[in-house]
Amino acid sequence: MSVLGIDEITYGVEDLASSARFFADWGLKQVAEDADQVVFESLNGCRVIVAALDKPGLPPAIEPGSTLREVVWGVESEADLKLYAERIAGDAGFIEGEGRIGCTDPNGMAIRFQVTRKRDIQVQCGQSNTWQFKGRVNQASPIYERAQPIEVGHVVFFVKDVNACERFYSERFGFVCSDRYPDRGAFMRCAEEGGHHDLFMLQLPQPRAGLNHVAFTVRDIHEVFGGGMHISRCGWDTEIGPGRHPVSSAYFWYFRNPAGALVEYYADEDQLTGEWQARTFEPGPTVFAEWAIAGGLDGNTRRQKNAEAPQGKFLTDKPKQ
Repeated sequence: MSVLGIDEITYGVEDLASSARFFADWGLKQVAEDADQVVFESLNGCRVIVAALDKPGLPPAIEPGSTLREVVWGVESEADLKLYAERIAGDAGFIEGEGRIGCTDPNGMAIRFQVTRKRDIQVQCGQSNTWQFKGRVNQASPIYERAQPIEVGHVVFFVKDVNACERFYSERFGFVCSDRYPDRGAFMRCAEEGGHHDLFMLQLPQPRAGLNHVAFTVRDIHEVFGGGMHISRCGWDTEIGPGRHPVSSAYFWYFRNPAGALVEYYADEDQLTGEWQARTFEPGPTVFAEWAIAGGLDGNTRRQKNAEAPQGKFLTDKPKQ
């Protein structure tokens, strides 16, 4: 028994139209629209709901302004829901009904659980050739003109007490810590076997509750690049990226999101089992990124933002002075 991953997230936003346009550009499919919310899906059916800030029924916000209001995690069966309900029945904000259970975590975030509604899918991914393993033979690597995210892969929050939050997710739901910044950060995965993290919680020197980013899994590094350049062409601003994380090994690209905080494309994270031993790191720029491009790439010139576009058909074919 274990949590399978994120099934749905809900934002409460100040500018519904701009936020909906962003997620359409991001590559999600719109599946419903009402006066006070727009609903999107990823390729495997993971839902992203963008709701007006004053929409009735939204859980309380953990910070002012546009931000994430609810995270829904998927489980395998009704038996799992029953067991988790017994574990959280005494916790703040406990609810049960309409196929969901839930409560409020120690950071004030509304969390819910349901039997997963995501679909199993098969997608073509770019293979890599290394010296020892040739995964791509007689085949060029893909080039993506835009991204189609597979799912919401992880969420990252600023928390007031990282140790209390880690204990909560571990004891109630069986989350496993993959790596830590001692007393500062915890990377947690839903089960012993899985991707490096589904949830990352970071305690700032002056602790506060808030959203850092939501991350969307894409097929491969090439889709990180292609998706990011498409978002650049759409006029949205890069926060940092593309780049590569030493912790998790994933390639990333972060953008500023009108729905709140940041949003990330990522691919090629570490896959872990119960044999993995959690490591400890001291936070710092080189721990966050082995390498990263400040300001991002320009989707039109295909070069670092504010760099000149190439001249001529070949790089060596430059205009004569």
